[in-house]
Amino acid sequence: MSGIRHLEPGNLVRHPAHPEWGLGQVQSVIDCRITVNFEHAGKVVIDGTIVSLQDVIDSPADTNQA
Repeated sequence: MSGIRHLEPGNLVRHPAHPEWGLGQVQSVIDCRITVNFEHAGKVVIDGTIVSLQDVIDSPADTNQA
């Protein structure tokens, strides 16, 4: 669970196995369940013990995609 401790609502992430989902914004983190709203996949609940989401540095290019 250590990989999800740093995630907070509002963080921008990408799913490593689904780059086509685009940029995602963390909506909530409850235990190991991470709810993310992806620009091309909508709201997805992810098991943080299985998937390690990639942090996205908040830059002007990234925020324009959200």
